[in-house]
Amino acid sequence: MTPELRHCFSITIQVDKPIIVSRSPQTGKRQLIPIIGGSVSGQLRGHVLPGGVDSQIIEPNGTCRLSARYALQVAEGTVYVENNGIRRVPAQYHDQLFADDMRFFSDIPPEAIYFRTVPSFEVDTPALSWLTTSLFICAGGRTQDGVMLDFYQVG
Repeated sequence: MTPELRHCFSITIQVDKPIIVSRSPQTGKRQLIPIIGGSVSGQLRGHVLPGGVDSQIIEPNGTCRLSARYALQVAEGTVYVENNGIRRVPAQYHDQLFADDMRFFSDIPPEAIYFRTVPSFEVDTPALSWLTTSLFICAGGRTQDGVMLDFYQVG
């Protein structure tokens, strides 16, 4: 049986300047990216609360392992999101991943970036319990000041 995906909601996340923790040709780059806000649209409507963080390990081969933690305030209550995944860019951009300036992302066609995550949720109200009883995946993309995530429920 082939699972079906149903788009449920989208989140636009605004971020602050990355905090570079370490950078090494052998082990890659580690950075923490503060989440400062954003919006939620679709089946859920609301906003992203400030104070979250996206922890990234960019491996020497250009693969970025993402682990983000953030909270949403939606009409039904609050949602704590743990979102882990992978982002890959074409090989010609790998060296730029280790620089401080990430504006080069706007030069990459969105379809050339692999950006997928697997979120899990904690909720504070029964009206949101559907988020905790299904699997979800996200397709992501970069924006000028952050990321856009489309959340799909796996049927």
